Amino acid sequence: MMNTKGYITSILLAVGCASAPAWAFTSSQLETFDNEPPLVRGMLERASLLLDEDEEEAAWKAADLYCQASRYGSAEGAYRLGMLYAVGRGVPANRDYAANLFGIASAHGHAEAQKMLETVALTTQQAPACVLSEVSPEKSPDTTAPRQSAAIDAYIATLPRHKRWVVELADKIASWHQVDSKLVLSIITAESNFTIAAQSNKDAQGLMQLIPATAERFNVKNAYNASQNIKGGVKYLRWLLSYFRGDVALAVAAYNAGERTVDRYHGIPPYKETKAYVKKVMGLYQSPYHVFDASITAPSPIISTLKTQSKAKKARVL
Repeated sequence: MMNTKGYITSILLAVGCASAPAWAFTSSQLETFDNEPPLVRGMLERASLLLDEDEEEAAWKAADLYCQASRYGSAEGAYRLGMLYAVGRGVPANRDYAANLFGIASAHGHAEAQKMLETVALTTQQAPACVLSEVSPEKSPDTTAPRQSAAIDAYIATLPRHKRWVVELADKIASWHQVDSKLVLSIITAESNFTIAAQSNKDAQGLMQLIPATAERFNVKNAYNASQNIKGGVKYLRWLLSYFRGDVALAVAAYNAGERTVDRYHGIPPYKETKAYVKKVMGLYQSPYHVFDASITAPSPIISTLKTQSKAKKARVL
């Protein structure tokens, strides 16, 4: 068996391999190499070694090898190429390509690809050109431009290496659902501090501490599966942002105490836990407003009240 430290191994942990160290494929995952023809096996092995280098150019070369393996009919090659497109490593992030490649691998019985389809729904038959013909994949865009700083960035920089893969996973799932990953990461920090197996005394579970009712509401079958947990938490957060019309503090308070509780108190509930929770998340995220999709749900009944109060306050100032 070969020892691989590539980035993709980290994401694999998110779909059911959380007991393995963040740098190693499990034996069952590597056994798929044994079923490949020598030519394809060599491609997969060289690609894994390239991903060890942790450089975008090397990752693009690995993607090219996975494209070649896919053209030879390798389910493992299609799966691994799908992972690269899912996270934007070496190639541009493309959810449609990822879903299609997971579908191809899944149709050939690839278990890990079947798990990923629970996170990236198959909605298109669009496949990258390099799988269909003998061309190289496109390269990922330059991502070296600095992002706007936030307190959450400073905290993320202190995370130990074995937790960093959660950041990458959260970034991608958040982007798929049009939620700022900085807010998602701020909530993960406050909820579990990036501990997959976290469980509260109220039976809140996993990275984003989903209670069973919320997990069921957003179709999370296994709250200790990192990708499912983050997807459920992000979908709930997106709903709350719509419900409270982009008011981050109210959405965060509702994430902790429930939207009905926020409605009942016409704002952040006077609970010590909730007030401390909102203070921590807002201190990390540092933005009071988030764009929202008004079509997701009707607004909270307190929104109109808050608007009236805001107008009255402005009138008094004038």
